[in-house]
Amino acid sequence: MTVSWQPLSADTVTEWAELTNLLGEADGTEEFYEAEALAEELQEPGVDPRLDTVGVWRDGVLAGFGQLRVSTGLFEGQVRAFIAGGVRPDQRGLGLGTEIMDRMEARALELAGQRHPGVPVLLWVSGGLEGASVRPMLEHRGYKIMRYHHEMTRPMPGVVPPPPDLPVRPYSAELEEAVRLAHNDAFSTHWGSIPADAADWGDMVRSRTFRPDCSFVSLDSGGEVQAYVLVTQWVPGEAWVNLVGTRQRARGAGLARACLAASLRAIAEQGYAKAGLDVDSENASGAGALYASFGFQLDKVIARYGRVVPGRS
Repeated sequence: MTVSWQPLSADTVTEWAELTNLLGEADGTEEFYEAEALAEELQEPGVDPRLDTVGVWRDGVLAGFGQLRVSTGLFEGQVRAFIAGGVRPDQRGLGLGTEIMDRMEARALELAGQRHPGVPVLLWVSGGLEGASVRPMLEHRGYKIMRYHHEMTRPMPGVVPPPPDLPVRPYSAELEEAVRLAHNDAFSTHWGSIPADAADWGDMVRSRTFRPDCSFVSLDSGGEVQAYVLVTQWVPGEAWVNLVGTRQRARGAGLARACLAASLRAIAEQGYAKAGLDVDSENASGAGALYASFGFQLDKVIARYGRVVPGRS
């Protein structure tokens, strides 16, 4: 048995996608990715694939991987370090997941210390669905469930309520910065939200997964973005409502509802078979009720695990 550890790269994205999709099926999360989308993730601002990713090959087969993103901003005085990864089902129980976490945690603390010396670090990991095999390992490492996210889906085309008579227009590239500012305002009161900087935001709305033709915004009379719905596509046939937001002062006017209605109509016209989104189970803005009114139903409950580590200087 030969075992090799090395970073993920453009040369390995096909294997990475195959493993990711296998895990999405085996673990029931249905988180599927195309190789081209994963290749873009290796080029995200602030990500060094040589240090922020790892793969382990056993006898030439990619058996597991780890991936790290460390926030440039702070949340409640903490740096957020997002760790993703997984191990092939037939390779579990061999300590590979533990080694991946050891490597990713060490790198997370190193990078967080460089960006925000001395600031506590919140290590953040998905615990998957109830009964997921990763949960005992995370709990053994001191992680605890901090949040649940509800994934909601609806078939398309289905019935889409008619949009209210409100000012809504399709997203366009010249609105990139205006939508970012609206998003930062809209999410300023959301738990876990960190203001999006221009580099990360630009990377998202210029990625191959972003669907501007299904994304809509609402502007006021002065041209300022008041609400928005941004849609992505990770796998063929499925549209993902990635972000929905309304500026604090514009809430209660139905602008997000108008944008969502327009987006769902565009999703239907584009021939998608399904639309999905996720929402924090403790979201206080009534987002879950809004989505339910558009026919979205609870599909999965994903646990988010966290562990706070003292900062390094």
